[in-house]
Amino acid sequence: MQITSDINVVETRALPSPAALLAELPKSDAQADFVTRTRRDLHRIIFTDDRRFLLIVGPCSIHDLTAGRDYAQRLAKLAAEVSDRIMIVMRVYFEKPRTTVGWKGLIMDPHLDGTHDIAAGLRTARSFLREVLNLGLPTATELLDPITPQYIADLVCWSAIGARTTESQTHRQMASGLSMPLGFKNGTDGTLKAALNAIQAAAQPQTFLGINLDGAASAVVTRGNPSCHVVLRGGAAGPNYAPEHIAATEHQLEKAGLIKSILVDCSHDNSAKDPARQPEVMRALLTQITAGNRSIMGAMIESNLEAGKQDFPQPKDQLRYGVSITDGCIDWPTTEALVRETYAALAPRFA
Repeated sequence: MQITSDINVVETRALPSPAALLAELPKSDAQADFVTRTRRDLHRIIFTDDRRFLLIVGPCSIHDLTAGRDYAQRLAKLAAEVSDRIMIVMRVYFEKPRTTVGWKGLIMDPHLDGTHDIAAGLRTARSFLREVLNLGLPTATELLDPITPQYIADLVCWSAIGARTTESQTHRQMASGLSMPLGFKNGTDGTLKAALNAIQAAAQPQTFLGINLDGAASAVVTRGNPSCHVVLRGGAAGPNYAPEHIAATEHQLEKAGLIKSILVDCSHDNSAKDPARQPEVMRALLTQITAGNRSIMGAMIESNLEAGKQDFPQPKDQLRYGVSITDGCIDWPTTEALVRETYAALAPRFA
């Protein structure tokens, strides 16, 4: 008999079940309480009259745990100092969508050598999330593979669906079952319709194929996620954070029956893919907020210990400490100064 399936599959590697990994690396009661409280605070900032500004900031991706810890410790200290006006959430991104090929993130290739030891990647991701939470720092990540949440979502405070996957039915269904606030980015073409459709779809009950905590194939039935919102990240036509773009987004949200709540990604096409321009985008947002805008509730910034990015792949021992191997970032001194500038600019909101 002719073989008709798995013709192009070289190997399948068994992974620990989500339940086994959660038992191996459990969250503490304190971590569970912190995640629950943070998600509740995030929902209030996004959807109610909590005037604190949401700032999701950190490395484009985590590839060096030592540098990641160093960054998290600095950010936790800064976050505590500005917490009355700004809620800082650290980007802890382990999965990276690729346009063609490239390093797909710490979960998929934790050793940075092409061995794709996913079991080790899942353990590493879960362990690092616990470390960040222990610093009193909320966590944010982009969820790319629909199986990943079963392994790490209980330790994530906020999540994103990227521009490439906002149109994906699989990701909309996944979002409907997630327990944290979630941002859908506008499409790579810069249009908003796909993100609005995604928010509406994710708010509804869904049934889809997935796995349960024991790793068994299952029909997953959800009640819908009421905490999804839009993220503006620019597009092929250019940036979309100027007052006219924000006004157009407010109009489309209102027309769709959605709350006028907007988070702006200062990177990607909003900075013309020049990480050094992110502060410029942030200042433009602060100008709008100072002028009375109430729909801009937060921003995202790609930041690392050092500025820019470095080529990868290359030998690990030649990688520069604290420099991104994916998208370029602003450095820590620039980040700290920008956070303090943002804190000062927000003072009138709390007068």
